[in-house]
Amino acid sequence: MFRKLAVGLILIAIVAGGLSTVTPQVAAQDDEFIFGVVLVGPRDDHGWSEAHYNAGLYVQDNLPGARMIELESLNSADRPETTLDQVVQDMVDQGAELILTTSADFEVDTTVVAEQYPDVTFVNVSGDDALWGIAPENLGNFMGQMEYGKMIAGCAAALKTQTGQIGYIGPLIDPETVRLTNSVYLGARHCYEEYRGLNPDDLQFGVTWIGFWFNIPGVTLDPTEVANNYLDSGVDVLISGIDTTEAIVVAGQRAAEGAPVWAIPYDFEGACSEAPDICLGVPYFNWGPKYLETVQAVQDGTWEAEWDWMAPDWSDINNHDTSAVGFNYGDALTEEERAMLDEFIAALAAGAQGEEGGLNLWTGPLNFQDGSVFLEEGEVATEKQIWFQASNADEAASPEEVTPQQLLEGVEGTSS
Repeated sequence: MFRKLAVGLILIAIVAGGLSTVTPQVAAQDDEFIFGVVLVGPRDDHGWSEAHYNAGLYVQDNLPGARMIELESLNSADRPETTLDQVVQDMVDQGAELILTTSADFEVDTTVVAEQYPDVTFVNVSGDDALWGIAPENLGNFMGQMEYGKMIAGCAAALKTQTGQIGYIGPLIDPETVRLTNSVYLGARHCYEEYRGLNPDDLQFGVTWIGFWFNIPGVTLDPTEVANNYLDSGVDVLISGIDTTEAIVVAGQRAAEGAPVWAIPYDFEGACSEAPDICLGVPYFNWGPKYLETVQAVQDGTWEAEWDWMAPDWSDINNHDTSAVGFNYGDALTEEERAMLDEFIAALAAGAQGEEGGLNLWTGPLNFQDGSVFLEEGEVATEKQIWFQASNADEAASPEEVTPQQLLEGVEGTSS
């Protein structure tokens, strides 16, 4: 389903005279609990993978005896020689009792491997086999409700744009990326009208998909080129949906030349550091608390397989110990824009908690690009409808029977 690649990936590096593992073989001590983390990108990508790596460090800092072993850049382009089975075997040999595979690219293969290692606990992040009841008992899923972070990003972009043109750099097309793109668009439309007093139908919002979660030369579109093309076309706010920082890097370069442009990176709390003066903020994942909860539950023998779609801590979305999703304000926001964002976030919080007068942007009427109805007038989307961006998700008996997801009407870009 999401982030799925056949896992022709790698743990083993070929060296002169034989094979050597990336992570040193260290025997488990009696008082240690070892958990493995499999990253799709490098652990210092200032994006998705670094956020997961930092979550492992958070566990080590907060749980005595916990030790992470990790493998970075496990994708078929960077490391095409080995299978997830080999990755898992190596981690199990080192004593891992829990293994987190941190991309839906690994979802199918994690299910297969979990069946081969029934005494090891597995978590696939961003997948949903546990939701559908098709995962083995030792496999669960979790994901942060980044939809809210993306709505805040869309709002920030709408508050700042002077040209009325916003560009979104997307990775590949699947239900996750479509619902996050739609979330940005809903936030942008709402704030363009509510706070700017402008016609939301006049707002131009486009997405260009590069084809993977980060640039693979010769395989994907070059996100640097995509960013430059957007800025050349009149877009003045770039929003990133990929794992890496090309959008803010390019916008920062243009701003240094005098262009009035801004950017919103993604995934990693510190991503604004690439170009702080033009950063409007960053929606980011804070995996640490859920990692810690999971490791403790496995260690205590209380873990049970589940699908957990983790909400922000609405009392403080930037609380590192409680909130799965946050949004750091950027230096480029004015005090007035910050105040508007504060108001918008408070309205989202009220809506998410069912309070009267709260804001729920997943409320009809909403149509898809082809004109079909997603939500009727006044209809509020269910979790499954949001997750799959499909009107029939609740009725579907299997993921394959869900109507193919689409971008919302008004978004420029392809849905397939």
